[in-house]
Amino acid sequence: MPWSQVTHTFQARSKGCYLVTNDVLKAIESEVRKYKIGMCNLFLQHTSASLCLNENVCREVREDLTMALDHMAPESLPYKHTDEGPDDACGHVKCAVMGVSLDIPIRDGKLALGTWQGIYLCEHRVYQHRRSVVITMQGEK
Repeated sequence: MPWSQVTHTFQARSKGCYLVTNDVLKAIESEVRKYKIGMCNLFLQHTSASLCLNENVCREVREDLTMALDHMAPESLPYKHTDEGPDDACGHVKCAVMGVSLDIPIRDGKLALGTWQGIYLCEHRVYQHRRSVVITMQGEK
């Protein structure tokens, strides 16, 4: 089965959860349409940011997710790894819990996302960082 791969770098963002579905679709549009059926893997090449699928319409969901993650892994814990600042270790914890990879089916040249599903980039560091994702597609063309 054929494979395709592209790397996309998102614009720099500060802490928060961001809907990036359109960025991903734009990065893969010329390749994904060639697949009748397959899988698309998104792999974020970082350890203090993560990817997830969630509600794609209501902005409050992204704000709630950021708040809940801050509650789950606050900067105020007595972390030992503080070389890059107080938001570094808690960023790693959030990344470990959420993950850096998504698998999304491809159907008839499109990502088979649910009606209300969107791809989120969750930035766990306070200061802006540019994050890169490797997008790999495999399937029947």
